[in-house]
Amino acid sequence: MKPTLTFLTALLLASLSFSGFAAAEAVPLNEREARRSPEWVTGGVMYQIQARAFTPEGTLRAATARLPKVAELGVDIIYLCPVFMADDDPNILGWSPRQKKSGMNNPRNPYRMKDYYHVDPEYGTDDDLKEFIATAHTLGMRVLLDMVYLHCGPNAVFLEEHPDFVKRDEAGKIVVAGWGWPAINFANPELREYLWKNMEHWVRNFGADGFRTDVSDGIPLDFWETARDRLEKIRPGQICMLAEGTRREDQLKAFDLNYDWDLDYGSGLKSDNAAKLRARWESMRDERPRGGARFIRFIDNHDIANDSYDNRIEKVWGTRRVNATLVALFTLDGVPMLYNGQEVADTARHSIFGRAPIDWANGDTPAGQTRFAFCKQLCAMRHAERALTHGEVVWLDNDQPDSVLSFLRRTASEEILSVVNVSHRPTKVRVTFPERIGWSGDTLLADGAKAETGDSGFLVNLDGFGHLVAKRK
Repeated sequence: MKPTLTFLTALLLASLSFSGFAAAEAVPLNEREARRSPEWVTGGVMYQIQARAFTPEGTLRAATARLPKVAELGVDIIYLCPVFMADDDPNILGWSPRQKKSGMNNPRNPYRMKDYYHVDPEYGTDDDLKEFIATAHTLGMRVLLDMVYLHCGPNAVFLEEHPDFVKRDEAGKIVVAGWGWPAINFANPELREYLWKNMEHWVRNFGADGFRTDVSDGIPLDFWETARDRLEKIRPGQICMLAEGTRREDQLKAFDLNYDWDLDYGSGLKSDNAAKLRARWESMRDERPRGGARFIRFIDNHDIANDSYDNRIEKVWGTRRVNATLVALFTLDGVPMLYNGQEVADTARHSIFGRAPIDWANGDTPAGQTRFAFCKQLCAMRHAERALTHGEVVWLDNDQPDSVLSFLRRTASEEILSVVNVSHRPTKVRVTFPERIGWSGDTLLADGAKAETGDSGFLVNLDGFGHLVAKRK
């Protein structure tokens, strides 16, 4: 039978549609545009609160009382570790290896959920969380809640009514995800709806400004993309999504920010190698969408502090190295993050598996007061200088590439230079500016650094972990 005109038209449109889809898919990821994020995200400073560490009481009410001190730093975004009802199954066979190793003997792991819709009584009530978020808003800060959707606890409240919300083998036995916990079944549309409504609940009814998503790479990307669509209908243009993962496609639609363990803690800063950090940064830029590819920048968080409780970074690295690294994190692209207690140089044991609070008395010591003032200065500088939040990163070659980071943050009208010695060795470094012979600027921040300019170029004498941040005249 000869096809009708209507059929031919439909066939042509389908062909064109498929061709357009194929063309879009053929465009390399690094030539596609990342989603635009709210200004409060791109220009913000993040602060992580781990409730069991943040106050001696370990409650949301106690945390709320401390929020003015966090706001005093100049923080914009609170990332709150899970405070939802944890599974209290005492069977140690169902505990994670880290949980057993902690010696806390506490079954309530905040990353092993029992009820996604209610606050754990350990931290307080649902109303306490609502008050925490409202107080943060009054102080000019946004709040991200930590959602753990890869797995759940063995006593999750939905299992009796919805046994198919978790993965099961042919015999009906529960399939476990990482850490030996029941794996959430994202092939089930009803499960997806349950979790989407969960996120909507915290945004609509509690005022949450977005979410940090645990082990996000283990969950299908289309789940997060639909979540973004639904949350945007509640708070258009005002939601932030932070992925604990490094999936390259995340920021096309679903997420505003990703973690990057290698750059922040592994490849460069922990290994004391500036060249390795720069190479890792450049490879990430080349493989990700344009205009975004934003990451949180950190050297400490709840995981790191938990697993190095007997040898915290603050003790191992010392003040000068931590300070120099914070300068790099606050002047690179992305969003810098402070871990609770870092602003007073805390060295106390932390644990996500039981009560192990920050030694806030350290804030009254000269070292603690100096660190607090330094973090406050970093936050103020980041907020004052648009190039640090919206400028491109331009790496500058230098003659000490393994030890010294040197780069510009540049907009059409401003230029800020960072030179950071990430080693303990004093050095004299020559920085090369390919577009001009010389460079001069006003110092914004410096410690153990003295710049020289002349016919031989731009030279900086740096003490061990010395750093210089300057704005071009």
